[in-house]
Amino acid sequence: MQKSITLTVLFLALITRLSAQMPAGGPPAGARPGAGFDPSKMNIARVYGKVVDEAGKGVGYATVQVLGKKFNPATRALKDTMWAGQLTEENGDFNIEKLPMMGDFELVINFLGYAETKQSFNFGMSAPKAPTAGAPGGMPAGGMPPGGAPGGGFPGMGAAGASEKDLGNIKLKTEAKTLSEVTITDKASVATLALDRKAYRIDKDLTTAGGTAQDALKNVPSLSVDLDGNVSLRNGSPQIFVDGRPTTLALNQISADAIESVEVITNPSSKFDAGGGTAGIVNIVLKKEKRLGYNGSVRAGTDTRGGVNFGGDINARGSKVNVFGSLMAMRNRGKIIGETVRENFFGEPASNLTQASEGHMKGMFANGRAGVDFLLDNRNTLTFSGSYVRGKFSPNDAITNTTDFLYPGNTVTSEYVRSSEQDRNFRNFGVTTQFKHLFPKKGAEWTADFNFNQVRFEGGSAYLTQYDSGLSSREMQESLGQGSFMTIQTDFINPLKKDFKLEGGLKAVMRNNRNDNMNSVFDADLNAWRAVPQLSDHFKFDDDVYAGYLQLSKTSKNWGFQVGLRAESSLYRGALTDRDSSFAISYPISLFPSAFITRKLNDQDQLQLAYTRRVNRPNFFQTMPFTDFSDSLNLRRGNPTLLPEFTNSLELSYQNIFAKNHNLLISVYYKQASNLIASYQFTEYNDVLKKEVVITSFSNSNSASATGAEFTLKNSFFGWLDLTSNLNLFMATVDASNVESGLKVNRTSGFFKEIVQIKLPKGFALQINGEYRSRASFTPSTNNDPFMGGGPPAQNTAQGYTKSYWFLDASIRKDIMKNQGTLTLSASDIFKTRKFGSYTVTDFFTQETSRIMNPQLLRLNFSYRFGKMDMSLFNRKNNRTNMQGGDMMQN
Repeated sequence: MQKSITLTVLFLALITRLSAQMPAGGPPAGARPGAGFDPSKMNIARVYGKVVDEAGKGVGYATVQVLGKKFNPATRALKDTMWAGQLTEENGDFNIEKLPMMGDFELVINFLGYAETKQSFNFGMSAPKAPTAGAPGGMPAGGMPPGGAPGGGFPGMGAAGASEKDLGNIKLKTEAKTLSEVTITDKASVATLALDRKAYRIDKDLTTAGGTAQDALKNVPSLSVDLDGNVSLRNGSPQIFVDGRPTTLALNQISADAIESVEVITNPSSKFDAGGGTAGIVNIVLKKEKRLGYNGSVRAGTDTRGGVNFGGDINARGSKVNVFGSLMAMRNRGKIIGETVRENFFGEPASNLTQASEGHMKGMFANGRAGVDFLLDNRNTLTFSGSYVRGKFSPNDAITNTTDFLYPGNTVTSEYVRSSEQDRNFRNFGVTTQFKHLFPKKGAEWTADFNFNQVRFEGGSAYLTQYDSGLSSREMQESLGQGSFMTIQTDFINPLKKDFKLEGGLKAVMRNNRNDNMNSVFDADLNAWRAVPQLSDHFKFDDDVYAGYLQLSKTSKNWGFQVGLRAESSLYRGALTDRDSSFAISYPISLFPSAFITRKLNDQDQLQLAYTRRVNRPNFFQTMPFTDFSDSLNLRRGNPTLLPEFTNSLELSYQNIFAKNHNLLISVYYKQASNLIASYQFTEYNDVLKKEVVITSFSNSNSASATGAEFTLKNSFFGWLDLTSNLNLFMATVDASNVESGLKVNRTSGFFKEIVQIKLPKGFALQINGEYRSRASFTPSTNNDPFMGGGPPAQNTAQGYTKSYWFLDASIRKDIMKNQGTLTLSASDIFKTRKFGSYTVTDFFTQETSRIMNPQLLRLNFSYRFGKMDMSLFNRKNNRTNMQGGDMMQN
């Protein structure tokens, strides 16, 4: 079924492409190369002026359009055309170039709160008459007068023709109509494709209402999210940003309703951090309105497992101040079922183990965010913002362990049940300060940022183990973790020439974390708890990274070039605080070059070749030098001697906008990693457990590489059907023969995602999301949740693979209350197939695992939007925000 849909979409897209390229009716009769004269090619004229209000003050960011007639060679007639358009500068100036000398034009100016203003003008040259039949070469009947046109110009040109026109100050008048409360209906596309990034509008995604960022990211093209919140981008681990900065928040601590969009950058330039992941950057953009006046929303919802959510946001923009804030609270209820089957090849006698688990999650958390922009003057803006997250989770589970001891001619079965009750509390506080200065030179700016986050975690766990012999044991764990994350950054942009730009900046990142876990067992003889130091850990680390970069870019008519160089050095210090054991790793300055070459083939097609180098430094769990006993079948230990993993990436991308509402993006890429951080297993005798055990640890393998191709196709049909298709095929090679002799893996994997959105009558809309992922050697880790327990997340492995899976989600939405209200009903994992698993094979055992969480979950959410355009707030004219794509291209 999926293959049929995909082939149909591709076939329709191809037909649309071919149709768009076919001239209507074929070439004109008698046409010959070079025949005819098109006056629109004489685009050398310029019109300029200034838009002011009734008090004579310049109006910035007003929309200015030039309308006129354009000769259509296919129909051999003049048609109405928008020649060009732009937004006025902060002082109201506008300057529109490359207009044709011939013809009459009309300038149309629009700005919210003012009446539309029109002004006619020309450059002293009348447009040629439409060609008549029989006029050779498309010339007017009768041809050109002897000796050429008067004044020696082109047909219709007057002797006084001038190429520039100053329209002076154009005054806007206040709109007589009073604006009352309004609802803004945004028809923006859900997915936007570009050569350097993909942007996905989460606020347009029906299936994420009432969920978290973990639910939102799993719908984004190119991304995949596992049950632990680990994000995969092209089967690598990307760095997670929130509003362009690294974050200490886990995905399940961010409300999906607070997210505006997600940007996926597969090859970040030297401007971005080189560390934090080898597969690019995923930037979560939170909502922050830019419209004048005030607006916001409130929302509430529930699900079939007893979960409840409610929240709201508001934004008010005035002449000198912009205030924004949001609040969200959520009660979570969840269920997870897992199974592990292991066949041991070591120990006497050999044994088979089966572990079945069933867990339940109860929790709640609240997230508040607020900020203010001080618009100091026309060139300086100061922003303060802060966030606070607090939550409590109480998971409990029961694990049944069955062991079959394989004696010669006899099998002895032993079974025990281990149940646990846990209580976890966390707090996260963050503040951000930003300053932006605009220089008089167009496009030149300087910014300075300060960002600080502090997180604290505390909790306790109680374990009861009951054996089939009737005996039992009790254990207890008390945990305390805290950490901080601080960044200081400054950047500048300096356009050296019209098509030549220099960028640069400095950045310092400082992290510190401390974790204390105390394990105790209940001594029945003493009727008291006894600490077990061997099972406890007290650990801290500091991780500092310092960086600087320079970047040059140049553009021409059809070419674009950008080269950059980033330098980073880092220092890592760790210690076991309950003993005399510490270590430090100093990574010297490393260089991270980037290069991009873009070629515009025509108005529909463009190519880009990109090269970047990135680094993945060992994380907290990978370097922690103690044994984690939380899972008796999977004991884990970090390796403090791990080296950073470096990745070189090369990518060739092709984008084709082949018809209205159709967009194709194809990327072919190659990634080569040195010192790949991979997990591996070994055996050792444990004094605490009094037996031989298998330990999972981490090591740097020789090398790894991946070669692949990604296809992203966005289509709109019939005005009511939108399709976004994403296919990624790659071959991964891992050489870990330095860890274990002959350990090399070659595996071809694939990933397919489809998003279908259907507009239905009477305010209904339907969305269906589907995903399929084949087995793979890599299981990336991006979870920013080091204090929530559960041991280290999944890692790259050369001793097995992750299992394939697929799932289907669906949502239906109904607009109510004159489109100000929305009801959304969504269903996740409809067929109970989103089951994550792995298969591991070593010299010591084979192991197969599987887990599934919250299948067939239904959510019902309601949201209400409000807003009012307050004319008293319209005095502010300097609002230079990100205007990318704001200028209108000339037809």
